[in-house]
Amino acid sequence: MALLEAEHVVMRFGGVVALDGASVDIAPGEVTGLIGPNGAGKTTLFNVVTGLLAPTSGTVRFDGADITRAAMAKRSQMGIARTFQKLEAFNTLSAFDNVRVAVEKNRRAKWKHRRVNDVAHEMLDKVGLGDVADVTVGTLPTGSARLVELARALACRPRVLLLDEPSSGLNEEETSSIGRMLLELVDDKGNDLAVLLVEHDMSFVMGVCARIHVLDFGQVIASGTALEVQADAAVRAAYLGGDEFRGAYAGVGQ
Repeated sequence: MALLEAEHVVMRFGGVVALDGASVDIAPGEVTGLIGPNGAGKTTLFNVVTGLLAPTSGTVRFDGADITRAAMAKRSQMGIARTFQKLEAFNTLSAFDNVRVAVEKNRRAKWKHRRVNDVAHEMLDKVGLGDVADVTVGTLPTGSARLVELARALACRPRVLLLDEPSSGLNEEETSSIGRMLLELVDDKGNDLAVLLVEHDMSFVMGVCARIHVLDFGQVIASGTALEVQADAAVRAAYLGGDEFRGAYAGVGQ
């Protein structure tokens, strides 16, 4: 059963149609991918789901409830957290203090019986940054700063986690590590977590996503498993580069 659903979402900016009846759903216990060419509407859909944008039409549901007009703060309280394609960390604060902000914000509702500092350190350890807790984020490499943002999102104890280009700035080893971590998070039945990620690294997407939605010109042109998406002629023509894609990623997602 879907935990989060966006149904027939239209988003117009004047004469520009960024989303044209897009429908996606994500289920707990899975990583779901959202892929497509630049300008397809992926980040716009994220912004609609999190409440940063109010859609021209369409519906967003969370756990069966219509949240289409709910404020961002309300959605956060319900359990929707995200990261951004452009880093939104507090660059003058340490990695620890960046995460601590989120823990403090959610302490009463979600961390009642835990010490704030303990939770902040736990989140940093979870993303492999325990040894740089005291380092100012503005001095960290981009990949590490992105992981701080992920730790901060996890500190919100989300039920739905939306990740916008999580592997951007990461090396191959870091990307593999974050992929393993995401699979561990959704496999943990105690989390009951659903993850939706926008990503251009196709090896990463095909390796971690149980299902994938493909956007093109604001419309979902395909949805399915990694193998189903790879085999879809419309997807290859719009985004994956034709038959050579199947050779490059043969076996991925099986």
